[in-house]
Amino acid sequence: MDGTRATPGVVDKAIQLAIVNHAHLDILNVAQINQITEGYATLSDLSEGKTYEIVTIVAQRLKDIKTRALKAGVKSASIHVRFGNPKTVIARDFIRDHHNDLIVMGSSSLNRFERALIGSVTAYVIRLAPCDVIVVKQK
Repeated sequence: MDGTRATPGVVDKAIQLAIVNHAHLDILNVAQINQITEGYATLSDLSEGKTYEIVTIVAQRLKDIKTRALKAGVKSASIHVRFGNPKTVIARDFIRDHHNDLIVMGSSSLNRFERALIGSVTAYVIRLAPCDVIVVKQK
C-alpha cells in the first residue's frame, strides 16, 4: 500500500480475494529513502527519530487496513513495512520470505516521463514475480 489514489481499490480487491479464498492477507508497504525524504527532510537530516516517526505513521495506516480486513471477514492478516527498492522487494524478497501465491497491487502512479525514465513498479513485478499478479486500475 503506497497511499496513491489506487490504494482503496487495491485494499477492497485484496480483502475480497482473501475472504473468497479463505486466505491469509499480507499487507505490505515498501518505503524508499528518496520517497521518504521528499516530504520530510533531506537525506542528511533523516535521523533515527525521523525514520521511526515515518514508520509509525505508515504502520498505523497498515493497522487500519488490517482492522478493516478482519472486520470484513478475513481470517488472518499481517502488516509489513520494508525499506528498499519496491520493485525487488515486492517481486522477489517479500515473496521469497513469505511464500505468497498472489500479489494484488495498483496500476502505476507515475506519469509517462517517469515510467520511461525509471520504469513502473507494477510492470516490473508483473514480469518478474514468481506468482500471479492482479493489477487494480484506479477508479
